Amino acid sequence: MISRMLIDKAETPGGGKELRLYQHDKDFMIVAGNFELMNSRAHASEEELAKLAMVKITGQANPRVLIGGLGMGFTLRAALNGLPQTAEVVVAEIVPAVVKWNQGVLAGLAGNAIADKRVKIYEGDVTELIKTGKNSYDAIVLDVDNGPEGLSLESNDWFYGFKGLNVIWGALRPEGVLGIWSASRDEQLTYRLKNAGFLVEEIRARSRPGGKGAHHHLWISVKK
Repeated sequence: MISRMLIDKAETPGGGKELRLYQHDKDFMIVAGNFELMNSRAHASEEELAKLAMVKITGQANPRVLIGGLGMGFTLRAALNGLPQTAEVVVAEIVPAVVKWNQGVLAGLAGNAIADKRVKIYEGDVTELIKTGKNSYDAIVLDVDNGPEGLSLESNDWFYGFKGLNVIWGALRPEGVLGIWSASRDEQLTYRLKNAGFLVEEIRARSRPGGKGAHHHLWISVKK
């Protein structure tokens, strides 16, 4: 039996949980505390999130997209696949080591998406870009934690509250799209999205290709 091997570890800012990158045979996983945040075998729902959000902005000549959370690059790659060469994709990643992993050992997982000329990496909190980016983005895609209850960083809870959603609404251009990934459904988040001025669509998506794996929950919300 092949044992799991620790590749690297990194502290999250603000006293959050330690992130650890493991490899098991050909698979990789990122773990926060005792919880597995992501696995290279289970990324279909993240790809679906980006795909559905990009479909909503088809027709934009020079779309500008903000992605919160780099992860293993699967969300970014799916977004790039749905965007023209004139697009700009800003990826905010608060843990510098995650960027380093995507430039190194994880680069091949998503076709070295981080090296695409359309991509700009911001090593910092995505909330700062949202708060300073009024009317700046055609789409904002958030895959920063395990869902509406921050796991790796408690500060991630801000995204999902009334205040955060109203600020996100302001950062989007007319008819801009907000995509949110979660491990499970949250009725209160749906209520808050509608209250903030979004037309909300909810989708259940499998974690693995071919309709396999756990069900995850996606919100694709359009600014009214």
